[in-house]
Amino acid sequence: MIDFPPAIQNLIHSLKELPGIGPRSAERITLYLLEETKGTKQKLAQSINEIGAKIKPCSRCGFYTEETLCSICLDHSRDKQCFCLVIHPIDVIKIERTGAFRGVYHVLGKKISPLEGHVPEDLPLSPLLQRIDEEKPREIILAFGTDAEAEATALYIGQILKKRAIRVSSLAMGLPAGSGLEYADSVTLSYALSGRREL
Repeated sequence: MIDFPPAIQNLIHSLKELPGIGPRSAERITLYLLEETKGTKQKLAQSINEIGAKIKPCSRCGFYTEETLCSICLDHSRDKQCFCLVIHPIDVIKIERTGAFRGVYHVLGKKISPLEGHVPEDLPLSPLLQRIDEEKPREIILAFGTDAEAEATALYIGQILKKRAIRVSSLAMGLPAGSGLEYADSVTLSYALSGRREL
């Protein structure tokens, strides 16, 4: 049986590893890139190399940046006394697009997930707790979504933060049940932020 040359097979295999791209989509994308003549594959390769070389986590909050600190942490108009704790950097973008939050963020990077082998002790809390000790926020909003792992993570972190005499709140209901922030529209997320409840 004849198959694609190894270089094509390798690209198809690499594309299949991306979220949301199955075997057929990976094959279609690969064949498109082979046949296109507008320089798309060169631009794509350059963009992939560029994010690998330039993008890193902000040393303060963990969001994406090309510098040591991200644009949010450098923005002096932000309320530095109100932290919004999120799981993933994409959650920062979702909340920013609502226009409803003017504080600062902290990206946790993972949540409690026994199926993925993430137990409470694996959460990277040291940078967060050090930042809290240094910046002394008055409120921390836990913006984790509504799936079981997110709820467990919020409960665990909420108990730790309560011992530090900080107001801890979570997003109001209205978010889709059992999902993360990436599936919430801007209006729903804005209402969830403004109606947050104290833990």
